[in-house]
Amino acid sequence: MSAVLKTTPAMHPDEWAARVQLAACYRIFDMLGWTEMIYNHITVRLPGSVSGTAKQFLINPFGLHYSEVTASNLLKIDIQGNKLDDNPWPVNPAGFTIHAAIHDNVDGAHCVMHTHTTNGLAVACTQGGLAQNNFYSAQLDGMVAYHDFEGITVHADEAPRLLASMGNKPLLILRNHGLLACGETLPLTLVRLWTLQRACDIQVTQAALGPAIPVSEAVARKTTHDSFQFDARFGAGQDVFDALVRRVDRIDDSYKN
Repeated sequence: MSAVLKTTPAMHPDEWAARVQLAACYRIFDMLGWTEMIYNHITVRLPGSVSGTAKQFLINPFGLHYSEVTASNLLKIDIQGNKLDDNPWPVNPAGFTIHAAIHDNVDGAHCVMHTHTTNGLAVACTQGGLAQNNFYSAQLDGMVAYHDFEGITVHADEAPRLLASMGNKPLLILRNHGLLACGETLPLTLVRLWTLQRACDIQVTQAALGPAIPVSEAVARKTTHDSFQFDARFGAGQDVFDALVRRVDRIDDSYKN
């Protein structure tokens, strides 16, 4: 099966723009090493100009590596994970269970990202979770929730418990499992997840060196308030996303197909 499909001439330009942006993000994840063979997902909700009042989403085709994802082969699905186009690739039910719950119930969850990075999962396996002891974790004060491990996420009955665990926080550490981020835009979601990932990277490395210097709650609160990368006045991650897309373009711009 070809990893590249023909585009639909009648496709709404807003859908095509969303497809290109999401495909670029999959390539960014690949470049950063945030891949797990064919597993894990980044999903975005299509704008109302495309779907009207219906909730429609884009997700990676199950079976493709992130390096193979393109704008045209992304799957369009509904909130139940049913395909809405003639794309021959399947949907991963374990992939959309969490995403559907968040997209459907969390205000502003335009984009949802989930990873199984080594250091992210390592921190998710610790009793204490994310440590408040470094520059990056200090930017996430009050932004991180936790959800206990219930096995592979294929059961819809887990959704209410996951949502209760998440509350109104944009970052979720799935204990024994991995990291998750959501946001009003894809770039904002990316910088949130990147910051959490960096905090986990530093934490795992630091743990080998002995006791850490803790960051006080007051300093963490101030640091989070001063973290401009999440601020809409400074692009809310758009500049970071654009810079990473330029890097991807220099490597391989076939995601635009």
